[in-house]
Amino acid sequence: MVKTHGLTHISLAVRDPERSLRFYKQVFGVKENYRDEESIQVLGPGKHDVIAFERKKSKAGKTGGIEHFGFRLVKPEDIDKAVKEVELAGGKIVRRGEFAPGFPFVYVRDPDDYEIEIWCE
Repeated sequence: MVKTHGLTHISLAVRDPERSLRFYKQVFGVKENYRDEESIQVLGPGKHDVIAFERKKSKAGKTGGIEHFGFRLVKPEDIDKAVKEVELAGGKIVRRGEFAPGFPFVYVRDPDDYEIEIWCE
């Protein structure tokens, strides 16, 4: 077994990297780290997280077998704030509930239609 920092990087094909940057910055507080003509990479919200927004309009929103990716909340009572931020940032709520009492989740879609799970457990 090789030791890693965990799953720390995801690259998303998007229609507009700037729009994706605004959404993920507003909802999750990511910070821009690098950009070139076709992509923007951001850091956060986790200590080692990197998300790359790659301009690839024809592939944007296509999952290729990946159903969703997720962000775990620190406090369960922040689920309502997460829903509000997603809606303000232009995302859509897909479904919402609880895995068990006190363990809320919400599935949302970003502007490119990627499904994101926000949960606390």
